[in-house]
Amino acid sequence: MKKLILLVAFLIAATSLSQAQETVDVLMGKALSEAAASEKHVLVKFEASWCGWCHRMTKQIKDPSVASYFNENYVMLPIVVFENADKVSLENPGSRELVTKYKGEKAGLPFWVILDSSGNVVTDSFNNKGQNLGCPASEEEVAVFIEKLKATSEMNPEDEKNVAMIFTKK
Repeated sequence: MKKLILLVAFLIAATSLSQAQETVDVLMGKALSEAAASEKHVLVKFEASWCGWCHRMTKQIKDPSVASYFNENYVMLPIVVFENADKVSLENPGSRELVTKYKGEKAGLPFWVILDSSGNVVTDSFNNKGQNLGCPASEEEVAVFIEKLKATSEMNPEDEKNVAMIFTKK
């Protein structure tokens, strides 16, 4: 019986370790390598399981009318941060330090930055007033978001129209 209990405990521990979140260093390394190989930027989106706006933004980016635009221009890198105490294990190790590095620790979620393939910040989710756009929703926020996308990608008028439509849709 003891052996069975030990075996079950070992299997639970092994499963937990295999499901542990990857560190931000590993994730960032993979994303930057992919970006360099594909000549894209990296869109790092800080998010949490409890964040409705984070889920909304993910859903919008994956919408069929804009998914190809985002996939062709960006390596998408979601980073889980600021989880509640009962779900802190969902956080990517190093996520709090990374969001602080990009000055987003007090911005709210989602917070995002767009990096070049060397890891340099090209733009972030702050507007010209220093406010976090997060998941842009108002026409003004979406217009700023689109300008940031235009500055970091190949955005044609159809892409612009579709992004505006998806992000302002209620």
